[in-house]
Amino acid sequence: MSRTEPVKPSDRLIALVPAAGVGARALRGHEAPVAKQYRLLAGQAMLRRTVQALLVDTRIDQVRVAVAPEDDQAVEVLDGLDRVVCVPCGGETRAQTVYNALCDAQLARDDWALVHDAARPGLPADALGRLIDACLPNGVGGLLALPVADTVKRARTVASAPSGIAAVETTLARDRLWLAQTPQMFRAGLLRAALERVLAQAANTDPMPTDEAQAMEAAGYAPLLVPGSGRNTKITWPDDFEWVESWL
Repeated sequence: MSRTEPVKPSDRLIALVPAAGVGARALRGHEAPVAKQYRLLAGQAMLRRTVQALLVDTRIDQVRVAVAPEDDQAVEVLDGLDRVVCVPCGGETRAQTVYNALCDAQLARDDWALVHDAARPGLPADALGRLIDACLPNGVGGLLALPVADTVKRARTVASAPSGIAAVETTLARDRLWLAQTPQMFRAGLLRAALERVLAQAANTDPMPTDEAQAMEAAGYAPLLVPGSGRNTKITWPDDFEWVESWL
């Protein structure tokens, strides 16, 4: 695994893994401040497991992991993995990190960029393959997602309630609601332009998009929703590590 590799011909499928954050919500108060992508899951760093899940599909030409410029762990954690490049181009936000990684990869407009969360190590091979199969014949792209199964409540703040407790404002119809996952796969030129637009309007955007599909929607596109997997959960809270580790 190296920091730089020669650019391949056009029509590539490149995976980008933004891993420049820390993931403070995944820490318990007494734990040492270790970036969550480097926490161990069944003896391996989560980031390595996530990258390995992408490498299963040989249609992915390369996995480019975007880390913070001062990151000195990623190269060691990913050592020995083929088709993997570590790029120290992380920005202050996810959108900036993905945009920087897209620019660094020097992809042609019609190449494909597949963006996957570093904190989703349980991505099944069949779900990844399903996304790629659905997107390749499409002009825009799409994302893995799951139809909402639970009843969904929209909350309102109650000033007198303890922290973390709210009140129901209304119940939302769930028949057309999906929970977004990653990977999210788009034509590289379209995604780069969509993120550039979002970043240029950052001062007037509240909140900033939390995934690539949202940036594509803001640019007028309608990404495909491809059925994902319950195992493709994002590790966010401390208890998530134990739950994911139990079936890895």
